[in-house]
Amino acid sequence: MADNMNGLKRTHYCGEVEGVGNEVTVGGFTQRVRDKGSLIFIDLRDRTGIVQLVFDDTTAKEVFEKAKTVKNEYVLMAKGLLRKRESVNNDIKTGDVEILVNDLRILSKANTPPFEITNDTKVNEELRLKHRYLDLRRGKLQENLIMRHKIAKVTRDYFYENGFYEIETPMMMKSTPEGARDYLVPSRIHEGKFYALPQSPQIYKQLLMISGFDRYIQLARCFRDEDLRADRQPEFTQIDLEMSFVDVDDILDIAEGYIQRLMKETLNIDIPMPLPRLKYNDAMSRYGSDKPDTRFGMEITDISELVKNCGFSVFTSAIENGGSVRGIVAKNAAATLTRKEIDKLTEYVRGIGAKGLAYVRWVDDAPNCSFAKFMAEGELEAILKELGCEKGDVALIVADKNKVTLPVLGALRLKVAKQLDIIPEGFNFLWITEFPFFEYNEETQHWDAMHHPFTMPLDDCLEYLETAPEKVFAKAYDLVLNGTELCSGSIRITDYELQQKMFSALGLTDEEIAAKFGFLVDAYKYAAPPHGGMGIGLDRLTMLLCGAESLRDVVAFPKIKDASELMSDCPSVVDDKQLEELHIKTVLSE
Repeated sequence: MADNMNGLKRTHYCGEVEGVGNEVTVGGFTQRVRDKGSLIFIDLRDRTGIVQLVFDDTTAKEVFEKAKTVKNEYVLMAKGLLRKRESVNNDIKTGDVEILVNDLRILSKANTPPFEITNDTKVNEELRLKHRYLDLRRGKLQENLIMRHKIAKVTRDYFYENGFYEIETPMMMKSTPEGARDYLVPSRIHEGKFYALPQSPQIYKQLLMISGFDRYIQLARCFRDEDLRADRQPEFTQIDLEMSFVDVDDILDIAEGYIQRLMKETLNIDIPMPLPRLKYNDAMSRYGSDKPDTRFGMEITDISELVKNCGFSVFTSAIENGGSVRGIVAKNAAATLTRKEIDKLTEYVRGIGAKGLAYVRWVDDAPNCSFAKFMAEGELEAILKELGCEKGDVALIVADKNKVTLPVLGALRLKVAKQLDIIPEGFNFLWITEFPFFEYNEETQHWDAMHHPFTMPLDDCLEYLETAPEKVFAKAYDLVLNGTELCSGSIRITDYELQQKMFSALGLTDEEIAAKFGFLVDAYKYAAPPHGGMGIGLDRLTMLLCGAESLRDVVAFPKIKDASELMSDCPSVVDDKQLEELHIKTVLSE
């Protein structure tokens, strides 16, 4: 039988014991036991850290004998005298003190765990996720979840102080699939009908603006049935906000105040304000990405004008077909980026859509150039000058349509920077503004909304809505941190007639509009204040502030790539009776 806590009450957490010479009581999990015969040391761990328990020849015999039975991960409570340690352990916060125990309780015994509960455990992630409750005992993961808590607290404090009200929106709503697939919930009462779990609270928060709640905030749970990756989960938390009687600058200002407050209170880092802003087209031209990592240079240079009449048909044909020739330069990289490595990079860019990769590798006095024989006198020198390529550098060039050239070079830029290990530590926040309103869907052969159909176009673009969709840019903005998108937002359309035009430009019929968004469109008929907002990914934000490699490291019980949870074996089969109540029959693919 396990012991009980009767007569004991925790006075301190393990990592926070203080008051040398006083009696303290702690509780936690056994990290390690060292039995020296007449001397026993037990490292006791809780979420705050580790403290050393000591049992020696002054310890009561029954307490000493009980200590000899303790194994790793047993749950203990211990009372004793807090004293100075003879040998200090600088690796733990309480390394200069220890507890000479006079009362020990074994509250729960543990089987041998399937892996060692340490920060540097080498066991594979699948096994750790199968036993997630054990994995969460590791100090690093506990620190990540505590950081998540701190972020949530700072978030609520900041927005409350700035006049926002936290209002919950429905978790079961009408299905309005735009982009990602909905998670559907069958209705037992309404046969054949379904609720959808929210991809975002977008429609409801706009309705709140129409209702007169001019500043809304919610730490909203959202769900998207899409393919997973390291920075994506099927369910996630969004710091969702909306404001009335504002323009873009107002929203960005309130967000910047939040970021400044957050970084100071969580990491004690001062972030200069205002944050830099970069228009979408400029970001793509310079970095090949709408979420660029600006902690390093290696910007893209357009050399189309220089090579449009050269003898290299790869370059000239790309330009003739409406494309461009652009390159990046890896400074002082010639020794690392050998010909063999450049061949690997060539295969890499082919794998992401490029036809090939031209290069200049300048090791010796004369640069080694893959297309030199096609260049007239002085042309290569002009290209190198334009690119800023010097002895010791490597230039990498792609020629194709811009929709290929720019993202390929953007991805290549990041890959090369990681290979060269030139990305510095730190936090570079950046606003990307003035996104295209539309993006052309090659599959469906029509224009889709890049953000969502309620986004307000720039005033000087309104004339192009129905005639030239490619010229329409939006009052939309993303917040980027170190190459990761943290948030997306926009000013919303509040004019009923303009919203109808927007739906028409997207090819939506009256029936589709009524079925998907009828209640919101109807609400506009009763007047809506100008408003806008954003949604900041709490999970991604936590991941970046913790320096974690994956969202799985900052979510208590995450899913894996197939959207399943290894620990609970979710999703699972349900019995026929449940399906019958929901008016559902399953049809399994063969």
